[in-house]
Amino acid sequence: MKRDVLNAIRGARWLLWMPLALIAFYVAISWSGWQRHAELAAGLGARMTCSCRYVEGRALPDCQGDLAGIDWMALVRYSDDPERKRVIASVPLMAQRSARLKDGFGCLPERN
Repeated sequence: MKRDVLNAIRGARWLLWMPLALIAFYVAISWSGWQRHAELAAGLGARMTCSCRYVEGRALPDCQGDLAGIDWMALVRYSDDPERKRVIASVPLMAQRSARLKDGFGCLPERN
């Protein structure tokens, strides 16, 4: 009787760990694709928001709304560096890109 109970407990533990293992496996195989999407979204967000902010002269919150509805853009967070005329866009824990206004050329991506 005791042995049956122990086997049942071991089986229940296995059933509890299996979903966590499957989630970890899914995250591990998907991470590189997610990171590519995050880098693209951050790069697009930095460049477009920099142009909106420093070429058009609009406020940063107004510029963020221009990109709403595009995949991954809801995850992008923006910060503004008015002294350098630069916008930094990042997807937390995944990617960060910046763009800076260069007179005569518009907003250009910076190397990160």
